[in-house]
Amino acid sequence: MSDTIVNVRYMVDDVEAAVEWYARHLGFSLLSSHAPAFADIKRGSLRLLLSGPTSSAGRPMPDGEQPRPGGWNRIHLIVDDLPAEVVRLRTAGVQFRNDIVTGPGGSQILLIDPSGNFVELFQPARG
Repeated sequence: MSDTIVNVRYMVDDVEAAVEWYARHLGFSLLSSHAPAFADIKRGSLRLLLSGPTSSAGRPMPDGEQPRPGGWNRIHLIVDDLPAEVVRLRTAGVQFRNDIVTGPGGSQILLIDPSGNFVELFQPARG
């Protein structure tokens, strides 16, 4: 297992739409595609596993609960100029969950991917 790559799995409704969204808006590149079940994409040392409803990760749990997209867990991407990124992404039609919020550590905003998963863009406070 590599120490240089971090793997995160997101359940998605449509693998091809998710690949296109992450590539177009956030600069991910395709590693492999087995759509409609699965694809993996990469940005820096993050490998994002996109699992559709027909993937093995989409199979029901023993109690019958079906894995699905959404929730409050999210990947966290650091950017240099958050306001500029927000303008760029809003212009491209990306959906946001909130407006920029700022705290002692920096500023952040949440985007929503086509399946309802969150992505946080974060700009650290200048020290």
